[in-house]
Amino acid sequence: MDSYDFPLRQSRYSDPGAVPADLPAGPRELAVLVRNLLIHREEGGRFGYAVPEERRREDAEARYVGGILRVLRERGPAPLTVHRELGERFAGTCRDFALLLCAFLRATGTAARVRCGFATYFGDGSFHEDHWVTEYRPRDGGWRLADAQVADGAYDVPFDPLDVPRDRFLVAGAGWLACRAGDADPDTFGVALPEKHLRGLWFVRGNVVRDLAALNGVEVLPWDAWGLAAKEEAEVTVDDLALLDEAAGITAAVATTASAPDSATDSATATVSASEVRRLYADPRLAVPAEITSHTTYLGVRKVSLPGSPRG
Repeated sequence: MDSYDFPLRQSRYSDPGAVPADLPAGPRELAVLVRNLLIHREEGGRFGYAVPEERRREDAEARYVGGILRVLRERGPAPLTVHRELGERFAGTCRDFALLLCAFLRATGTAARVRCGFATYFGDGSFHEDHWVTEYRPRDGGWRLADAQVADGAYDVPFDPLDVPRDRFLVAGAGWLACRAGDADPDTFGVALPEKHLRGLWFVRGNVVRDLAALNGVEVLPWDAWGLAAKEEAEVTVDDLALLDEAAGITAAVATTASAPDSATDSATATVSASEVRRLYADPRLAVPAEITSHTTYLGVRKVSLPGSPRG
C-alpha cells in the first residue's frame, strides 16, 4: 500500500466493476448521489418509510460494492444517476454509505479511503456513536472527512458534510487514545441502544482493528470480528494493549502524515506512515484472516470465509 496511489486503487471490497459513464466527478455530487441510492436500514422512520424486514436483514450483509450495485439494478432499471424512490434503494448501514462513496471517488480519480470510528452528531453530542465515513483528498487540499449519509440535507448538522470536523467524528484510534488517557469515558462509545450494552473500551478496541484493516484495503462489515477485535476483555494482555496503543496512534495520525508531500521531508514522513500501517497489519492479531466471526444483527453469530488471506 503506497501512501499516494493506494487510495486511488479499488480494493476487492470497493471495486464497482463497470462504472457508469455519467458519474459526476465532484465529491459533493457523488455524496449526494450515494444518498440517493442508499437508505440506512434503521432510518426509515425519518423519511416516513417502513423498510421491509427482509431488506433490513439481508441488504447490509453485502460485503462488496459489486453486490450493492447488483441489488440496486434489480430494484430499478433506471441509471444510477436518476432519482430513486425509497423502495428502490439499498437498505444498508453507515459503512455502506462510506464504502460506496469511496468506490465512486476512486473511480473518478479522487484519492479516498474508508474510516471506522465514532460520531457525536447523531444526538446531543455527549455520546460517540459507532459510525463509518469516507476520507478523501481533494486536489486543492489535504485529507477531509465526508459523510454521505448526512449529505443533501438528510440530517440537520452544523457543518459541511464534505468536511466533517475531526472533533465531531473521531477515527477509532483517536477514541481509543482518549479513553486510555482518561480524557473520555469509554462508556460513551458504542451503539446507543439501552436494551443492549454495546459500548465500552472493548467496542472501541474492535473499531481500532477494523479501521486499520480499512486502511489496508479490507473494508469489512461493522460486526465482523477477528484477532484482537474478537478477544474477551479479560483475555487482552499487556502486550496486546501496547500493540493497540501503537495501532491507535498511527491510524489516528494517518490523515496528517500521509497527505500529498510538499517537500522532501513531507515525502519521507508519508512513506514512513504507509510503511507503519503495513507493518502493523502484518501482525496476526490485527490482520483479517481467511475466516472471521460475523456478529450479524439479524442473522445471528456465524463464521464467514473470506476470499484471499490475510488481506480479505
